[in-house]
Amino acid sequence: MKIKTVVLSCLGVVALCSGTNAQVALKGNAAKEVQAISPLADSVKSMAEKLVKKGFTAGDGYGEVWIRDLNTFVSVACEVNDKALIKKHLLTFFDFQQPDGAILDGYIPIKPGGVPYNFYHSKLAPNYAGHKNTVETDQETSLVQAVAKYVRGTGDRSILGEKIAGQTVQKHLERAMEFLLKDRFVKKYGLIWGATTVDWGDVQPEHSWGVVLDSNSHRTIDIYDNAMFIIAINDFLSIAELLPAQKKYWKGIQNSLFTNTRKHLWDKKQQKFIPHIYLEGSPFPASFNESEIYYHGGTAVAIEAGLLSKEEVRHAYKRMQENVKKANAATIGLTIYPVYPKGFFKNAGMGPYSYQNGGDWTWFGGRMVSQLIRYNLIEEACEAMKPMLDRVVKNKGFYEWYTPDNQPQGSASFRGEAGVLWTAITDLETKTGK
Repeated sequence: MKIKTVVLSCLGVVALCSGTNAQVALKGNAAKEVQAISPLADSVKSMAEKLVKKGFTAGDGYGEVWIRDLNTFVSVACEVNDKALIKKHLLTFFDFQQPDGAILDGYIPIKPGGVPYNFYHSKLAPNYAGHKNTVETDQETSLVQAVAKYVRGTGDRSILGEKIAGQTVQKHLERAMEFLLKDRFVKKYGLIWGATTVDWGDVQPEHSWGVVLDSNSHRTIDIYDNAMFIIAINDFLSIAELLPAQKKYWKGIQNSLFTNTRKHLWDKKQQKFIPHIYLEGSPFPASFNESEIYYHGGTAVAIEAGLLSKEEVRHAYKRMQENVKKANAATIGLTIYPVYPKGFFKNAGMGPYSYQNGGDWTWFGGRMVSQLIRYNLIEEACEAMKPMLDRVVKNKGFYEWYTPDNQPQGSASFRGEAGVLWTAITDLETKTGK
């Protein structure tokens, strides 16, 4: 594999900066695993670059540019796309930023006769319409992370000084995070909330579609949203030009989130994150023991946020592989195990082992691979990544998700999957020098 230097952020809340990104000398099985996976990785990396070069929507079947998707392929975009075009797409999200600081999910070109939706419109972007899934709490943090990746990937810090509606992008990023502290913060726990979803998902159980908060929603606190916030604050601190008092403020918020996440969401006895802390009761039957469910995606993002020690990371990976065997699934992209029973979600697409309820998503499995590499668990990383690479080559494309028996589903050109695999491969190149 060709070596490319990737600058990874080290989190300030824990001592992770010491040597985690330095090259490691490979021995024994690890060296053999890297050598064996290299030709396959090279092919998939090339495929990812070709796909991302074609556009910025999530993939076939999507007309929108989504921030949670763009955040996961902006790094490869910085390698293969025009810098000005990437910058334009990122800035458009700020055109739609709401008065309270909230960030939309995505925007789409306005077309006559389009599908009805609760669209937002902005005079700053008259050719687009935007919309927000209000059950999720990761749009603001995804945008902060995406801008940071753009700055690291291109070296272009000028984006932070761009003015939109009279304020700089840096200020808009700060406003986005302040929105979470003002509108999505629970003082009792010192953490942010969202609606009840499966792990990192964006579908609540109370409605046939399930993407809009209303009086039927059940507010909850989960690991994914809070880990994303910790990462976002770290990214903001790494790129923003701040006064000492501002740095102290945001480091304080970050440290508080870190401490409260470990205190309230980490189950030390079971060595896992609990699925939910319900603020006004659960939408599920009292007889259902939700605490048994292991959230793969949220755990991977928590590791990225520096919330687990190396031994806890090793244990998490072992648990994920055990879950894969129990589910007869293909990769650790398996969203959760065990799954929510049939009928627990009114959305018909959320049945057992379907979509976010136990579907297999490289979009998050690939992030776990990157974290294994970061912690020098190279043999485990290669083991986890190989079946993900195999199916991309076999299916001649990047699919949105897969059934337990490895059948591709959803978009056949899902840039999120391409982005996380490209990143994992690049991380492996950087770590091993191969």
